[in-house]
Amino acid sequence: MSIREWPEGERPREKLLSRGCSALSDAELIAVLLGSGVPGKDAIALGRELLGKSGGLAALLADPGGSVRLRGIGPAKRARLIAALELARRSLAEQLIERPVLANPRDSGDYLRAQLRHLPYEVFGCLFLDNRHKVLAFEELFRGTIDNASVHPREVVRACLRHNASAVILAHNHPSGVAEPSGADRAITQELKDALQLIGVRVLDHLVIGSGAPVSMAAAGLL
Repeated sequence: MSIREWPEGERPREKLLSRGCSALSDAELIAVLLGSGVPGKDAIALGRELLGKSGGLAALLADPGGSVRLRGIGPAKRARLIAALELARRSLAEQLIERPVLANPRDSGDYLRAQLRHLPYEVFGCLFLDNRHKVLAFEELFRGTIDNASVHPREVVRACLRHNASAVILAHNHPSGVAEPSGADRAITQELKDALQLIGVRVLDHLVIGSGAPVSMAAAGLL
């Protein structure tokens, strides 16, 4: 029996519209995005298989256009999954920019995690803030391999001047998933603090993004 033949209240799309997103399982939400299944396998079964082959929802969202290949998941369906994830990221960015001020690491942590956690290579970026700690912009400044990213203080200084920032939150990801700050992380943070102090820009925090919650170097007393 195809999903179209199910009782209306059990169809994922109709259930979402009548009862809200929370009433749907992960596989049912993916089924809504996929739109259809394949012969012998409805969209929900296809969603379950995609979750299973990917290693779970977090892994799927980290790489929606990635290496898992299933019959029935072609370019169009992959494009829908990638677009859904990008809309979520942009929504987080919009919420962050609309906030009057950033008061604590949690305010920026969700956004930075969405930007950096899924990447298979190391990225260093900055949140640029004005003198009231309102977000001006986020910019990815350096990319590295899975092991390290070369961070050049001169380029960070230039970016701060370009955005007319009064303060900055540094951030980078650990593709290994372990968010514990390394000795190199602490060293570059101090180097950047010293360089930015010369132009009157304060380093408020350095967030390390791994598989769990972001680690705040400021909260850990490492800044």
